[in-house]
Amino acid sequence: MLLQNYSSKWVQDFESLQDEITKALDGLESIIEHVGSTAVPNLDAKAIIDIDIVFSQKADFEQIKAALMKIGYDHHGNQGIADRYVFKRNGGQTHEILDQITHHLYVCPADSKALERHLLSRNYLRNNEWARLKYQQMKYELAEQANQDKKKYAALKELYVNDFIDMMVEEEKKLAVSTYK
Repeated sequence: MLLQNYSSKWVQDFESLQDEITKALDGLESIIEHVGSTAVPNLDAKAIIDIDIVFSQKADFEQIKAALMKIGYDHHGNQGIADRYVFKRNGGQTHEILDQITHHLYVCPADSKALERHLLSRNYLRNNEWARLKYQQMKYELAEQANQDKKKYAALKELYVNDFIDMMVEEEKKLAVSTYK
């Protein structure tokens, strides 16, 4: 099955990855965020931990990149999404935690629209059960349409889920504005 029932182990997996990445970054100015479906309690998902490393100063990116490369990641550019840099394990060295927990690793400047989208949609899903349930239902329907194929599922999700995510992001932005008035 492409999607799995929610597991609290995903939080533990994130924390294990976060610990290892934090060690590698060795005091570099950054924040490490758990994003994506595995970051939302009670949301069924693909068992892949999505992580955003957030930096404030442009000069910090090169230092973060070098630190990640030192522990076995390669930089794969932004893959078509502005201000979201993709890092993947390169297989050149092994690591008992980084190689055992399936994850996607992104590095984003603090003002990145992709980061904002990750954080706002995560927060909206955490705070709105109806949205979590609807999103989960959409994902199961797409997984079935894709015949449990990861690539087909990703393409369908891109086509049919983006409008729903855009709505969540806009609602979360409105909530943030009204909270600070």
